[in-house]
Amino acid sequence: MTDAGELIAGRYRLAERIGQGSMGVIWRARDERLDRVVAVKQLDYDAAIGPAASQQASRRALREARLTARLRHPHAITVHDVVEAPGGPYLVMEYLPSRSLAEILLDRETLPAEEVARIGLPVASALAAAHAEGVVHRDVTPGNVLLGESGVVKIADFGISRATGEGTVTGGGFIAGTPAYLAPEVAGGHEAGFPADVFSLGATLYRALEGAPPFGNDDNTITLLLRIAKEETVPPRHSGPLAEVLTRMLQRDPEARPSMAEVQELFEAVTGGRPLPPPRPRPRAGTRLLRVRRPRRRLVLASAAGAVLLALGVVIGTVLVPGGTTTVAAPVSSVPPASPPASTPASPAPTTPADLGCAARYEVTNSWPGGYQVQVTVRNDRAAGLSGWRVRWQLPAGHRISGLWNGTFTVDGSTVTVENADWNAKLDADATTTFGLIALTQNGSDAARPALTCRTL
Repeated sequence: MTDAGELIAGRYRLAERIGQGSMGVIWRARDERLDRVVAVKQLDYDAAIGPAASQQASRRALREARLTARLRHPHAITVHDVVEAPGGPYLVMEYLPSRSLAEILLDRETLPAEEVARIGLPVASALAAAHAEGVVHRDVTPGNVLLGESGVVKIADFGISRATGEGTVTGGGFIAGTPAYLAPEVAGGHEAGFPADVFSLGATLYRALEGAPPFGNDDNTITLLLRIAKEETVPPRHSGPLAEVLTRMLQRDPEARPSMAEVQELFEAVTGGRPLPPPRPRPRAGTRLLRVRRPRRRLVLASAAGAVLLALGVVIGTVLVPGGTTTVAAPVSSVPPASPPASTPASPAPTTPADLGCAARYEVTNSWPGGYQVQVTVRNDRAAGLSGWRVRWQLPAGHRISGLWNGTFTVDGSTVTVENADWNAKLDADATTTFGLIALTQNGSDAARPALTCRTL
């Protein structure tokens, strides 16, 4: 057993235990060669996963040092050195006088949304940098989010991190990570990838906002893992942009979650008081994303056979003038439409119902086989301000909404009702706001073109 006062590798003098990280004890120590305070992590695999893993401790320590040495980010704890000494391998890391988010939540239980978003942004930026280096953290929890005395926020303990392309060294069916914050696919026994870090960060911030992890707490680890693997998360009680960001991060399907770089952009919008950018559509199974060199870069989807290409970013939608009058914007095409036969009767001109106090413009901003993305712009067309709005339309048969941002929605039969979020309810005269959604179709038909009504509350 290592004790305070011991000199490790002839250089690092242990002072006091300051924490318990994944698979190891963390000490505050002094680097006597450079005369600086450091954190020393003593790896202890016997205590974590049994004697069999202890034979791999040195290999793991060297791999961990190599992975974390790739990261030089202001919001990630830096690893300085790895040494072999009696008692096992030791990692020497940057020392940050701080409290973990877990410690803070023991005192305060929950944090305001503004503070949670302020914590989430730097952590997301550090993890985005790690992902860019091919490193998955695999244990993003409140205990590994450190808040320094000067207000700095850092993610710590890449102790069970893994680079893409490197085999895991846990072995024996061991699931790496803290159970309450695991992604469903990891709880179900699959390997942790980049989307798992997104889920775990979402679960960590959900805990800070809501007071409990998204699947609750349970002293029985097996029961908790089964719940995470099979059940849905408890929806957040809070509303607003932060809750919507967490909802996107906590999607059960890993492919439906934003990337960590996108998460960083979302938190930048939240902390900057800007509307959330819409989710970026994900390719369906059997498709791959290609980049097309054009003045405005667009993604295109190709089928497995490569026979059909669908340009994304084409606007196909409906424009609603006050009270429900609609005009339909045709799909963009380089081929002029054929003239209708002379016998074809002209379409009747739209009528204009009474002004309901607001107007809504519906446009399909992206489409792909089996789904499409919509943005709706709500405008206050009155001379006075309004304090709430509601938009309704009929959802075509076989279509369903899989996610909505910047508002709340209900579906009653085929009638979709979207109401404002708390933060975008008030609109000055002629002011606008937006909400967006992803819709899926069962029959692969084109995007919906509904008539909308917008009403003030």
